[in-house]
Amino acid sequence: MLFAYLNGLTLGFSLIMAIGSQNAFVLRQGILRQHVWSVVLFCSAADAVLIITGVAGLSFLIADRVDQIAPWLFGGVAIWLFGYGVLRVRDAFGNDVLTIGDKSSNGLGASLAAAAALTFGNPHVYLDTVVLIGTISLQFSGLDKLAFAAGAITASLVFFAALGCSGYLLSGIMCRPRAWRILNGGIAVIMFIFAASMLRAGGWY
Repeated sequence: MLFAYLNGLTLGFSLIMAIGSQNAFVLRQGILRQHVWSVVLFCSAADAVLIITGVAGLSFLIADRVDQIAPWLFGGVAIWLFGYGVLRVRDAFGNDVLTIGDKSSNGLGASLAAAAALTFGNPHVYLDTVVLIGTISLQFSGLDKLAFAAGAITASLVFFAALGCSGYLLSGIMCRPRAWRILNGGIAVIMFIFAASMLRAGGWY
């Protein structure tokens, strides 16, 4: 169970740390100290629902055909992870930074609506949570599958909480291109490792 939990935790952190508008929004709320915990809890809960949907739903849909589908599914995910890693390598040599935007105030309803739009309006969130995490969870069964999902959900909660609470500290650091280069480089390495593990799980080598 611990191995499955740590796999989910590592993958969850690797996916969520990529530069994105949702992370920028949570960081901005932290800097403003405005509805921070409400936004953090909303984003974490949304991720949890999507992760559970992927782990439970995908497994249920292909349960009877997992032996036939798994090699191709794992192979496809490996290619996707490798491509994701390549993009992070590209970003590591770029000048991307996290932009916070203006510091105007919004009410709680407007803040949560913005968080919902940035979360559910991004097609990549479904690929990361429902498809990717759901597919990787097929390696596990029973309590190990639950532990894997719990690890991914924990990563989401911890990261959003840390991002919101530490916004005023992180903003100064993460506005430096070098910081994002290091982060993207680390994410790329992890993605390549997961891609290799998917190929092994699918019996490709």
